[in-house]
Amino acid sequence: MQNYMTLPAGLPQPDPTALEHSIKVANNIAKQINSSPDKRISFEHWMDMALYEPGLGYYVAGSTKIANQPEADFTTAPELSPIFGHVVAQQVKQVIEASSPNILEFGAGTGALAHAVLQRLHTLGIKAKYYILEVSPELQQRQKHRLAEFETQVEWITSLPYEFSGCVLANEVLDAMPVQLFQWGTETNPSLYELYVSLQNEQSNNTPVFKWDRVPACAQLEEAVKSRMPALPGYTSEVNLRANAWIKQMGSWLKQGAALIFDYGFPQAEYYHPQRAEGTLMCHFRHHTHANPLVLPGIQDITAHIDFTSIADAALEGNMEVAGYTSQANFLINSGLMQLLQELHANGDAQYQAQTMAVVQKLLSEAEMGELFKVIALTNNLDHEYPLIGFAQSDRRHRL
Repeated sequence: MQNYMTLPAGLPQPDPTALEHSIKVANNIAKQINSSPDKRISFEHWMDMALYEPGLGYYVAGSTKIANQPEADFTTAPELSPIFGHVVAQQVKQVIEASSPNILEFGAGTGALAHAVLQRLHTLGIKAKYYILEVSPELQQRQKHRLAEFETQVEWITSLPYEFSGCVLANEVLDAMPVQLFQWGTETNPSLYELYVSLQNEQSNNTPVFKWDRVPACAQLEEAVKSRMPALPGYTSEVNLRANAWIKQMGSWLKQGAALIFDYGFPQAEYYHPQRAEGTLMCHFRHHTHANPLVLPGIQDITAHIDFTSIADAALEGNMEVAGYTSQANFLINSGLMQLLQELHANGDAQYQAQTMAVVQKLLSEAEMGELFKVIALTNNLDHEYPLIGFAQSDRRHRL
């Protein structure tokens, strides 16, 4: 039973409980494939089921593991130290003072960012309403426990607001939205294909095993890809049309304020660079990364980097402004990281200072999170007589 699928080299074996859950997810996806007319589904559909299928998907069935412990799958910047959220709060403060004292966070994970932001705002004498839209019941419970001291300020919502004024936060949200995978044909046949998923004829211990199929790309995907890059024989990558639609829709409900979006990715020219010929799709399992999303469904994270040019374009289509774009390192420094470190030094906690400095190195380092992660600010009806502090220096909008 433990060998029902071939795992990438170096990947740890899942424990029996996790494996049992993954097999349930695999069988559910196989059922969907078998019920489809062509006995295959798009990878976008496959990823959607693996991550978000009610009661089964990675993000909604209690499988998500975010922390620094060995059993975790990945760690986010807010989990490393409250210092990240404390700095973000400096930018949030500027936004809500220019709009309304409301914050809306999407996919709040364990609640680490929310807790740190509220903690810092409290120190600054600011009280704001904090809304959280979370699809995972298990994570929502963890958030409620972590944010108990701010329970009068925090409210969980189940759908997008009709209208909102204030600051929107989305940390590593767009990268987990299901993507469409495409592949260019050969030099002699430069057609565009979309990657689908079907079932292998042979199964392992009566458990489905998945394989890739190619089908001619639909008109919508073909238009999206051709607007982003030229035909390159054999080139494989992804397009995140859901993220683009989500951003464009934001323009209809963000009446006044700013959205701060943190994620790993590149401008379009770098994203679809000829040397990045295998795309950016990544899987995370027990702090190991690999590139095979068709194994361990339901118990591993699946992500793709963000094309920030397309995000900016979608914002403009939604009648929003792109108010800033820079690296995470630049954003944190601009937003007052060094001043906060000086406050820590003044408090004299040597052990905490040492721990914080190690985290800061990871947050700022080009070899760690500092350069790979970007921050983009999208605004609507916000006073622009002054720049947003997080983008006052080293704004890279000209690269989008």
